[in-house]
Amino acid sequence: QVQLVESGGGLVQAGGSLRLSCAASGRTFSRYFMGWFREAPGKEREFVAAIGGSGGSRYYADSVKGRATISRDSAKNTMYLRMNSLKPEDTAVYYCAAHPVIYMDVTGPWDYWGQGTQVTVSS
Repeated sequence: QVQLVESGGGLVQAGGSLRLSCAASGRTFSRYFMGWFREAPGKEREFVAAIGGSGGSRYYADSVKGRATISRDSAKNTMYLRMNSLKPEDTAVYYCAAHPVIYMDVTGPWDYWGQGTQVTVSS
């Protein structure tokens, strides 16, 4: 069992940057495949980025590729998502997710979810 808590969301102007954090409970953080998803009003939740347990494998949605960097710090049991050049269409609730495998396809399954953090990008 793992609990995930996101933080770092907020209001930012278009073109700005932010870093989201996802703090995970438990002592086997490095054995979890982890990812970020987002859900905009009226839209389905979509994949944003994912990272393997070792941190060596990283995956990005085309919509954020080149603007986002996913990383993890096993010493802190925390995953991060840094996003630059933010656009109004990046506005969404961002969720972190985890599954107890080192690697898997980003389509899932994803066993654990955080409560989400709101990101609003103003134009």
